[in-house]
Amino acid sequence: QVQVVESGGGLVQPGGSLRLTCQASGSIARPYAMGWYRQVPGKQREIVAGITSGGKTHYADFVEGRFTFSNDNAKNTASLQMDNLKPEDTAMYQCYLYTTIMYWGQGSQVTVTS
Repeated sequence: QVQVVESGGGLVQPGGSLRLTCQASGSIARPYAMGWYRQVPGKQREIVAGITSGGKTHYADFVEGRFTFSNDNAKNTASLQMDNLKPEDTAMYQCYLYTTIMYWGQGSQVTVTS
């Protein structure tokens, strides 16, 4: 069984920064993909950033260089440094790990408001 636990998130003013972290544990098949989605109530879930099972890091277009994804494959951890946050970044951010099954973290609320 695989567990995905995330931390971080919170309330920040526009232009501020937050860092999300994700730790996976258990019987993790390799290779795997890992990253974050986000969702706003009433809207579709959208990918934010992550790394493919082939080791390629990817970002959504709306990131525009503001977020930095990093991971440690040996430790099964990932982090998402989010800088220059905008009100439209407000969402529930959820870490995922994908092998042949999608595993989800519990979610972290990010709220960007003045």
